[in-house]
Amino acid sequence: MDLKLNEQQQMMKDATRQFAEQKLIPQAEEAERNDGNDPALLAELAAMGYCGIGTPEEYGGSNLDAVSYALMIAELSYGDASIGVTVSVTNSLTQDPIMMFGTEEQKQRWLPDLATGKKWGGFALTEPSAGTDSAGTRTTAALDGDAYVVNGTKNFITNGGFADTFVVFVRGDREDKHHGISAFVVEKGTPGFSIGKKEDKMGIRASSTTELVFEDCRLPKDNLVGEWGGGFKVAMKTLDNGRIGIAAQAHGIAERAFDLAVKYAKEREQFDRPLAKFQHNQFRLADMATELEASRLLLMQAAWEKDQGLRHSKAAAMSKLYSSEASHRICHAALQMHGGYGYIKEYEVERLYRDQRITEIYEGTSEAMRMVIAGSVVR
Repeated sequence: MDLKLNEQQQMMKDATRQFAEQKLIPQAEEAERNDGNDPALLAELAAMGYCGIGTPEEYGGSNLDAVSYALMIAELSYGDASIGVTVSVTNSLTQDPIMMFGTEEQKQRWLPDLATGKKWGGFALTEPSAGTDSAGTRTTAALDGDAYVVNGTKNFITNGGFADTFVVFVRGDREDKHHGISAFVVEKGTPGFSIGKKEDKMGIRASSTTELVFEDCRLPKDNLVGEWGGGFKVAMKTLDNGRIGIAAQAHGIAERAFDLAVKYAKEREQFDRPLAKFQHNQFRLADMATELEASRLLLMQAAWEKDQGLRHSKAAAMSKLYSSEASHRICHAALQMHGGYGYIKEYEVERLYRDQRITEIYEGTSEAMRMVIAGSVVR
């Protein structure tokens, strides 16, 4: 593994950082107050090619590598974590399962609009009674003539309020816990499909998170992605890729918090000298810098393994676990460095502290990541 970025990867990192500093950071506070991102900003992201980073060019994408994708999500999240996850989901969780398991007709049908940002994507696996235990899915699909009739509710769905195309997981056989799940593409406007409650969240408030409700929703047979009963495999392989994106999001949040902590430590004076002159603050910053670098290396390792075509379940889980928990510690230390000001909404570090917390939960909790890692260690 070459730790040096190639020219294309460095260009992606630099261009996205510039965009984050010029466009995302200035609007992040207002976007949070409004509980949503400006549609014009999302359109600008689409125009820049951020919606189909890994999708092949023949389907409208950029066909870039996973390292470039990870760098992009980290830099977007440096500017606004809500934007980071919005873009991550439409890339990895929506397009990846169609690319990996879809037919050629399905790829031609759905990928071009997603990859170019004409439509945005969502991923619907979680339910009120099925979180980490995704095999416990209760949303049902029953064959009725030439269509499947779907009933049930999904919750905590990122991009739920504005996405157009969703990959939805349903149960056809209640007796077979894992092999009874299937994956379908569901498009907004399908009769019987509606958007439910909008969640009032602690952090990433500008990211849309809603319920999805299915009431006798009829889906054509050719909306089935992969084999009937093969949806659990679709979900797990998709999440391996998605976790790289969430690790990148956590890393980007942590890097922003670290930079703010260093800046504040140099400027803020106590006892007639800057905070950065006190050894205990220097040690705190040293620990933050070390964890940030370890997070980056694990992220690059997971993305590199994906690019090599290697099975990357363990690497992705390690990256997400470490990056999210390190981000928690770094954001905590950054807020502590700011003292009372860190607790005030006027200061960006307060929002970063709240935004970070979800990275330890969605697309697999820290506990679930430890299960994945342990399974590869003790098998």
